[in-house]
Amino acid sequence: MSAAGRSSDKAGYPLKRVIDVLCAAVAFVLTLPALLLCLGAVWLCDRANPFYVSERIGWRGQSFRFLKIRTMVPGASGSGIDTTVAGDARITPAGRWIRALKFDELPQFLHVLRGDMSLVGPRPNVPREVGIYTLAERELLTLRPGVTDIASIAFADLSRTLSNSTDPNIDYNQLVRPWKSRLGLHYIRCSSIRNDLCIMFYTASGFVARQWTLGQLAGLLRRTGAPEDLCRFVLRDQPLRPLPPPGADSIVTSRSPGMS
Repeated sequence: MSAAGRSSDKAGYPLKRVIDVLCAAVAFVLTLPALLLCLGAVWLCDRANPFYVSERIGWRGQSFRFLKIRTMVPGASGSGIDTTVAGDARITPAGRWIRALKFDELPQFLHVLRGDMSLVGPRPNVPREVGIYTLAERELLTLRPGVTDIASIAFADLSRTLSNSTDPNIDYNQLVRPWKSRLGLHYIRCSSIRNDLCIMFYTASGFVARQWTLGQLAGLLRRTGAPEDLCRFVLRDQPLRPLPPPGADSIVTSRSPGMS
């Protein structure tokens, strides 16, 4: 049986769902004006549906329809590129500032209220990426996916990090996925009210004080017993290099299931 199956009833600390619902409800009400403004701006750009809906894999390996504010031209997902880089021609003029402010994520508070997601947890991935998870990585499916997590803070500059990539999908798997998965697996082992509150605070502080935030994030990892290389990584002061994902011996060279 897979790790996801063995831990299918795990949902985090006992009060996690209560905190999720209360905080998401308040956050949705407070951000509703910004949400409506963004939807209007996107619609005015091309008179097309301002929402972007795609399939994601979440808790217990179940798929759900993932909702974001659309920041790309209609039909952009047909390119097969799942990782967006800086300067991507598919991004609309309105989409650029919406993405910069992370307002495209606002509809996800509705997912939290529905129970598809949590405020904090490993980010939900597309089926193509989950299909090549290692057995170790499938433990990421034992919690509800989150609106934010440690990796989201560490990789807030992801689009710029991969801006010179000729194959964003493979570079993501070689440079980002190994660290992102390790951070998600560590979070699962240390999930708590205090740590979730810290992660939510650091998500906000990262907009105005990124280097300070990354230092605090490294401290959080040390306090929760993370390996030193993981603590050093979140400072993001070293160039990324290709690594195997957790549970694998080789670097990813293909996104075909069963191939490295």
